[in-house]
Amino acid sequence: MIPIFESILPIFLIVLLGVVLRRARVIDQSVWPGLETLGYYLFFPALLFLTLAKADFAGLELGTVSLVSLLAVAVMTVLLVVLHPLARARGMSDASYTSLFQTSSRWNAFIALAIAEKLSGPTGLALVALVMAVIIIPLNLINVTMLIWYGTGARSMRTLAKRIIGNPLILGCMAGLVVNALPFGLYEPVAEAVDLIARASLGLGLLMVGAGLKITDALRPGPSVLTPVALKLIVFPVIMVGVAVGFGLSGETVMILALCAAVPTAMNGYLLARQMGGDAPLYAAITTVQTVASFLTIPAVMWAAGLVVSAQAAGG
Repeated sequence: MIPIFESILPIFLIVLLGVVLRRARVIDQSVWPGLETLGYYLFFPALLFLTLAKADFAGLELGTVSLVSLLAVAVMTVLLVVLHPLARARGMSDASYTSLFQTSSRWNAFIALAIAEKLSGPTGLALVALVMAVIIIPLNLINVTMLIWYGTGARSMRTLAKRIIGNPLILGCMAGLVVNALPFGLYEPVAEAVDLIARASLGLGLLMVGAGLKITDALRPGPSVLTPVALKLIVFPVIMVGVAVGFGLSGETVMILALCAAVPTAMNGYLLARQMGGDAPLYAAITTVQTVASFLTIPAVMWAAGLVVSAQAAGG
């Protein structure tokens, strides 16, 4: 419980700082749009690139873990697409639906990395990095597609292809995987320069979430907020653990996969919503409630996953 608490608390505190800074008007209000653009095109892509470029995948069940991760994402995607007609019938706009979709499918890999390091050391870090490598690009492709199709921007296959090909988050992931596969690493001064840029991304993203937060939405969450909270923090972990066990994974691998599915949504989706016609205030409210709720749900998910692993060991 303590490692989980210590990993989530700083995140929530920075979100609160963003709330205070935006409403206290300590900073010129014209600064915020520029910071959002910089984060979207530079800081977050640099972080994704460096994390995947340096990840060590040796000694892991690469094929099975990859297949399980992709299948879990596919099942969750199908479920969310099926929910779209129901969401519209209940009065949710398509722009708001994109935020429901994003916050139910995206995951904050960097919270998972922080918890995994405290719980399992290098093995946990490598497993989370492997899941990142496998699903970050598909998830970004899926979410960019949903934002183009259901957001308030232009909708066409040409726009879709252009957005996907030029998406800085997808390009950062692909570049990181390419560098990881090379027989030589990044030139160290270059790696250090990228690292200095990447370090700014998490703090900036969290401040942006806080700055865009609608306090009333977070304090009195309605169905549009609570639904993706339940889907992301409870349903997604159940799907992930179920698929993992079904494919014969066990022990620490199942625990780390459960952790990856149980963390709250990724912060960079807020910037995508701002840039591509989604409902950014709703995204911010959902993210805040998910982060708070995860104080309870992550330990619960890890406890339940532990029971499954124990049952596997007893039955084996």
